[in-house]
Amino acid sequence: MKQNELSPLPGSRRARRRVGRGSGSRRGDYSGRGMKGQKSRSGHRIGRAFEGGQLPLIKRLPYKRGFTNNFRTEYSLVNLARLSSLAQEEEITPELLLRRGIIKSSTRPVKVLGQGEVDRPLRIKAHKFSESAKIKIEAAGGKAEEI
Repeated sequence: MKQNELSPLPGSRRARRRVGRGSGSRRGDYSGRGMKGQKSRSGHRIGRAFEGGQLPLIKRLPYKRGFTNNFRTEYSLVNLARLSSLAQEEEITPELLLRRGIIKSSTRPVKVLGQGEVDRPLRIKAHKFSESAKIKIEAAGGKAEEI
């Protein structure tokens, strides 16, 4: 058997309907499109948002208001509760947090938040601290150092 001898099984493929080939073909004059109207015209295509001439939903809703600051800094956030498990380390740095899988990326600066308790002195180096985190760290005898 050669490649040029291959053909689909009989009945598995249907012939394309040839419309507009005279009234004897059952698909003559209007070619299956009916009479007049939007759908009978050439180039007919109704957009997804078209609602039959009614004012579309997208135009009925108010404009999106507000403002997005493109220059804002996004921090990798770490709570004190997560850092209490690293208490045996002498110094907690962003590199250590990345190695331990506490933060996902080294490109974002690290901010320490004050959720959780600190029971032993910690030396933490981070880019930013919340007020409550700084107070809790220093109350436990630790040191919060901004990089």
